Amino acid sequence: MNGIKKIALITGASSGIGTTTALLLHQKGYVVYAAARRLDRMKELQAQGIHILRMDVTIEESMVKGVETIISEQGSIDILINNAGYGSYGALEDVPIAEGKYQFEVNVFGMARLTQLILPHMRKNHYGKIINISSIAGKIYEPMGSWYHATKFAVEGMSDCLRLEVKDFGIDVIVIEPGLIKTEWSGIAVEKLLKVSGNTAYKYLAQKDANLLNLTIKRASEPTLISRIILKSILAKKPKTRYSAGTASWASLFFRKILTDKMFDKLMMTIIKRV
Repeated sequence: MNGIKKIALITGASSGIGTTTALLLHQKGYVVYAAARRLDRMKELQAQGIHILRMDVTIEESMVKGVETIISEQGSIDILINNAGYGSYGALEDVPIAEGKYQFEVNVFGMARLTQLILPHMRKNHYGKIINISSIAGKIYEPMGSWYHATKFAVEGMSDCLRLEVKDFGIDVIVIEPGLIKTEWSGIAVEKLLKVSGNTAYKYLAQKDANLLNLTIKRASEPTLISRIILKSILAKKPKTRYSAGTASWASLFFRKILTDKMFDKLMMTIIKRV
């Protein structure tokens, strides 16, 4: 890092990929600010020497205050890792529109607004790495996940447009597409799925999808795998636009690429109904 410590901000840092990435970057000499809604869940990070921030990506004042704090203390933000997000599952007919809107607030609009707040500082320094945590869900699809997949498809498209907009300012935009990872995400998704659609006209499909999600939890990769991919993308002089890793990532993206929509439909439904 040419002897100058880079400043990194990571959202959703209270668990999973956010936590392991904060620890890894700190170990590698970065000045790390870990942000999440609950400070109490980041006390261990603080004990390691990592700065912690209370930040809710759905609240404007929270993001503004967080960015102002880092700039006042460090003078710049060199790396932004937009990791905050969650998965809310259920049949489209069953999920309240308010829940769908909130999922977009967290997964898409929060990411976009925080990026807006940080871009002026990156442009000033003619340097920056914006790393958006998407998912293979931004490329494939499944029943019961319409809102979550919609947010990740949005992250993919937004990142592509942003990459072209900021290229001339020395800023890289990188998309990370995790496959199945051992985090709180799966458990939350299953809980919401069964609560929303477990007793509706879609209960058979909901139960099957819940069974599949529970099965994948046992086979999921560790979040440290994604943290290492994130570090790799930061260190690369010419990073790829996308990095995918984790259980089922390669196979899912490969079959989506070579199969027609109807063929992929059949494959997905066959997998779900067999569990």
